[in-house]
Amino acid sequence: MALTREQLAQRVAQEFQDGFYINLGIGIPTLAANYIPDGVEVMLQSENGLLGMGPFPREDEVDPDLINAGKQTVTMARGASLFSSSDSFAMIRGGHVDLTVLGAFEVDCQGNIASYMIPGKLIKGMGGAMDLVAGADNIIVTMTHASKHGESKLLSECTLPLTGKGCIKRVLTDLALLDIEDGRFMLRERAPGVSVEEIKRLTAGELVVPDDVPEMVFD
Repeated sequence: MALTREQLAQRVAQEFQDGFYINLGIGIPTLAANYIPDGVEVMLQSENGLLGMGPFPREDEVDPDLINAGKQTVTMARGASLFSSSDSFAMIRGGHVDLTVLGAFEVDCQGNIASYMIPGKLIKGMGGAMDLVAGADNIIVTMTHASKHGESKLLSECTLPLTGKGCIKRVLTDLALLDIEDGRFMLRERAPGVSVEEIKRLTAGELVVPDDVPEMVFD
């Protein structure tokens, strides 16, 4: 069965390592702030000038002046700091973010990502995506494996305008966890109840499947 948005956030949070500075993109990635593993301390960064985001606020904690880059209200963790967006982008461009989690429309087996526009449709903007893919070495993409019409989003070559080239090494979809190596998708894990055959059918780019593909584990 395909992962829910919350399960996607839970699984990507398992990639967090103690002491990491992490930028969470708009959408599903922001939910990962609620699933940071016990014993792991990270600092979550937002392009609009906040380092040290906490979980999403309860109703009695909402501060309308405290928002992330997606205009969602957030909380501040102990030790958090506020600064200008220019300082925030300097942090990103300077390579000081250890991990970036982004959403995407398409990813291909060359590590290219298309995430900011669909021709003919009104898109609000790319936010900091182009800076993030250029400034971060460790990027994980979270996305649906296929469109609602069953068309693969994991391609041999992206069809939409690119956000970045050759920058993606790991992709987490609602069906699988995959790495990108040597121009191929490498299947690492599958969602509980999802068959390898289904993943093969919905992956348009070249896919390498090992003999044993474990299911993802959730607490």
